[in-house]
Amino acid sequence: MIPLAPTKLTLDKDLDKIVHIEAATRTVAGGLVGHMMAVLFLGAAGTLAAMFAGVSHDAALVIFAAVLGGYMALNIGANDVANNVGPAVGSRAMSLVTALIIAAIFESAGALIAGGDVVSTISKGIINPAKVQDSQTFIWAMMAALIASAIWVNLATVIGAPVSTTHAVVGGVMGAGVAAVGFDLVNWGTMGAIAASWVISPLLGGIIAAAFLAFIKLNLIYQADKIAAARRWIPVLIAIMAGAFACYLALKGLKQIWKIDLLTAVAIGIAVFALAWAITKPLIRRQSEGMENRNKSLRQLFRIPLICSAALLSFAHGANDVANAIGPLAAILHSVEFGDVASKAAVPGWIMVIGAFGISLGLFLYGPKLIRMVGDQITKLNPMRAYCVALSAAITVIVASWLGLPVSSTHIAVGAVFGVGFFREYFTQHSKRRREMLLQSSSGEGPADISVSVEEVRHRKLVRRSHFLTIVVAWVVTVPAAAGLAAVVFTVLTLIG
Repeated sequence: MIPLAPTKLTLDKDLDKIVHIEAATRTVAGGLVGHMMAVLFLGAAGTLAAMFAGVSHDAALVIFAAVLGGYMALNIGANDVANNVGPAVGSRAMSLVTALIIAAIFESAGALIAGGDVVSTISKGIINPAKVQDSQTFIWAMMAALIASAIWVNLATVIGAPVSTTHAVVGGVMGAGVAAVGFDLVNWGTMGAIAASWVISPLLGGIIAAAFLAFIKLNLIYQADKIAAARRWIPVLIAIMAGAFACYLALKGLKQIWKIDLLTAVAIGIAVFALAWAITKPLIRRQSEGMENRNKSLRQLFRIPLICSAALLSFAHGANDVANAIGPLAAILHSVEFGDVASKAAVPGWIMVIGAFGISLGLFLYGPKLIRMVGDQITKLNPMRAYCVALSAAITVIVASWLGLPVSSTHIAVGAVFGVGFFREYFTQHSKRRREMLLQSSSGEGPADISVSVEEVRHRKLVRRSHFLTIVVAWVVTVPAAAGLAAVVFTVLTLIG
């Protein structure tokens, strides 16, 4: 019987090798299929440009620019959309496949319905086209900006870093503009406002998320009757989300049909708030019947509002960040058609389709890696915390897109995640009520057990500092890196041209 043991071990090793080979084969095959689909999409983008651009000269430039715009859209979907659905996936409120489907639908809807306002900020607000000597120089600058920003975001996605595509595009436009004309070309006032929004947006996202979490903790989690509290407040939270979405859609999505002012839009938001509250209140009551008076029940009740808030954030992201892919493309097309780089560029429908579909396809093909990183590796999320993140990010990015300011959705969403995590640390360490609850639930009753519990509470770290530092460094590096790369690409393009 002794000789059988080595034989069995050898067989196990051989079987393990076969399993590993099969897994590697599936991975490679999946990657090849994904790359092939991406190449087909880029070919379709070029075909759309050839069919609908309507230019009789420099058609090759427009086709090439359309391919670059599609490439950038793929990278936006791969890197940036993770911030919208990552918290929901990380909290186990929805599966990865469900999150991908929801995000793709609402990203496309946001881009097609409400994505036009911020395009002019990307293509014209950063640099002053009137100072460019000729349209050809402007075209090469926009080409360089697209190439540099897309390459940088692609590299960040490969290494698993959630960088800002808005940062990359703004840096690319600025670097190419400086290389083309000089520092006088840059609209430093606009750049200052955009830079300020990069600082303000993550702080605002974190503060709003922490405020929602504090509200949920005090009014739901730490209530004696959790189910009764949920029946009272969850419909209100859903109604806030619905009202914000309605106000935003009225201002941006209906402007082509019905031009309304801010006061009317707010009135529509209030009306939708009341309607959503009236509809969801009996639904939450019915759903909560028979549930135990536990936090687990609250997490189940938050699943629906979390899904809805993730959809809202995807819509807002599509509206705000589609400009990163199609803004320079629209500017290039306008310059080729009219030779005028100073007037405002219109955005044809076929360009919007490239941006919208490219973001959704990039999400499906390359997005899961960063979705898991955002959802799992920064701080521990449950449906209630993830809801605070998603709703905070949605409200912040809606306000930014409403103002036509190309803020970073990455900064907003990740800032909200950090806001939730740091608030939990603060609440755990400094809340007397929280400490008392922790001590009462401890298994020990002696002074030694109490001192250990207090010490554990004091030193508990709920946010991974390494990820915090890495992400902040990535945010700081993106703009100068994209700018430098764009300057190099512009020089090469002009030499070739």
